[in-house]
Amino acid sequence: MNGLIALLGSGEYLPVMNETDSYLLKQTVGNGRIPRVVCLPTAAGLENEESVARWKRMGEEHFRALGSDVNALHITNRAEADDPLNASLIEQADLIYFSGGNPSYLFETMQNTKAWEAVLSATARGAAFAGCSAGAMFVGGFLPDLRGFKIRQREVFGLLPKSHIFPHFDRMVAWRGITIPILQPLIPEGEYALGLDEDTALVGKLGGPWQVMGCQSVYVITKNEIKTYSTGEQVSLPV
Repeated sequence: MNGLIALLGSGEYLPVMNETDSYLLKQTVGNGRIPRVVCLPTAAGLENEESVARWKRMGEEHFRALGSDVNALHITNRAEADDPLNASLIEQADLIYFSGGNPSYLFETMQNTKAWEAVLSATARGAAFAGCSAGAMFVGGFLPDLRGFKIRQREVFGLLPKSHIFPHFDRMVAWRGITIPILQPLIPEGEYALGLDEDTALVGKLGGPWQVMGCQSVYVITKNEIKTYSTGEQVSLPV
């Protein structure tokens, strides 16, 4: 990916993310051209059609209000992810946005499909990528699973190699005295956990600088240390 990446703990399509999304659009599209946005409710594919329609409507209303040409694509299964028309719309986008839901289902639905190939093609030429909650988790190195008292559940796309991404992290930090001591010893050497608070985004580029946007904080946790970054601060990722 050569474009900007935004990973959100929560808040997709809500006014709290207007500044972040406007920044992504401004940095991606120049010369006064109307930006093309594609919203993908894929992570909600196991939910009912009403839920999928709600995510689509929210994405369209949000980015239309920010002055974009927006398409919310109905990609909720692998057949739709292999639809050449959907792939073509993704490939032409300036910003590709994955909303929340089930991260395992999202990964399984997108893996080895025309839609994911289109995501990689678009971001290789500089399109921005945004993922909220499940949409952030599936581009880490591994899907974490603290419920089973293990951090490494399964390998996923690994756009941020060796990472375990935890959205809604402020809910966990409320139990910091319990959660962090459990989490830290489970992190293998050379890997890290990335905690994203709600209504907060980590924005940057692979191999480049990252910064916190939104309302709260981002946490970078290794086996040996915990670093907390607040809104406006630059973030150093371990690898």
